[in-house]
Amino acid sequence: MKKIEAIIRFSKFEDIKEALELIGVNFFTYMEVNGHGKQKGDSVTYRGVVYDSGDIPRLLIEIVARDIKVDEIIETIIKTGQTGNIGDGKIIVSSIDTFVRIRTGERDDKAL
Repeated sequence: MKKIEAIIRFSKFEDIKEALELIGVNFFTYMEVNGHGKQKGDSVTYRGVVYDSGDIPRLLIEIVARDIKVDEIIETIIKTGQTGNIGDGKIIVSSIDTFVRIRTGERDDKAL
């Protein structure tokens, strides 16, 4: 099993969510995050003065999937989330040792 973390633009979230549902990914966790990278943070104008917020607001999607689905999920996120501009995001894939469904105590593939 793998954990896929995708940092994406807010504007691409609905498209990515719909595309993931089409390939059978019906459950994932997401949260608002801020980062710092090559793309500088948003500028905010307050009373005529421009301030650099220094932060880049994004969404982080976390998906736990069977190994055989990982490449399909990655390609779906890239295809749907890509604008070609700096700041499109990143995808990180990690190995999962154990996955447990709290309600039933099922583990690993059975818990998915």
